Amino acid sequence: MSKILIAPSILTAPFSNLENTIKELEEAGSDYLHLDIMDGVFVPQITFGAKIVSDIKKISKIPLDAHLMIVNPEKHIDDFAKAGCDIISVHFEGNIHIHRILHQIKSHNIKAGIVLNPHTRADVIEPIIDDIDYVLVMSVNPGFGGQKFIESSIQKIKEIRKLIDNRNIILAVDGGVNFNTCDKVIEAGANFLVAGSAIIDSDNKKDTINKLRGNK
Repeated sequence: MSKILIAPSILTAPFSNLENTIKELEEAGSDYLHLDIMDGVFVPQITFGAKIVSDIKKISKIPLDAHLMIVNPEKHIDDFAKAGCDIISVHFEGNIHIHRILHQIKSHNIKAGIVLNPHTRADVIEPIIDDIDYVLVMSVNPGFGGQKFIESSIQKIKEIRKLIDNRNIILAVDGGVNFNTCDKVIEAGANFLVAGSAIIDSDNKKDTINKLRGNK
């Protein structure tokens, strides 16, 4: 199996000390930084926009993975790409012209991803599977950190792994990823784990990241 990629979510990190947190995450061996972009409409919370992403890019050597939980993402994709994102993913839900949006992302020579909420079927990605670089399975309902892992996500990960077949597509999972759930999502076929509080709240982030990769 190829290396399991780990992307700490900075959603729960203290922004007053964000530069130090990012440096800790670099030293701990993070593969990506996961940026939860929320607009208060698509999901209840509001987080931050392209300006903050640009500031993060200036202090981070880690590639940036932006998860857009916003309405009308096509209005903002260009700004997030210019801010320095290496992956931009949008939700299947609520986006009628998803093919166009994916190619808007790809026009910036970065990875384009699709995100599926817990209630969304795995097979919705079939018509666009050759247009995506990344699939993110939400194993909690998006919008809040610290939620409990939804067990039915395991079957969805397995189904998506079969659909991907031998394509070079990242299969990511986000929500409730910790020491109790990482092994089963990896076994199901995920190769990219997004984890928030499990890493951010850890006193030994390097050890935590290694354990989440399956290196117990």
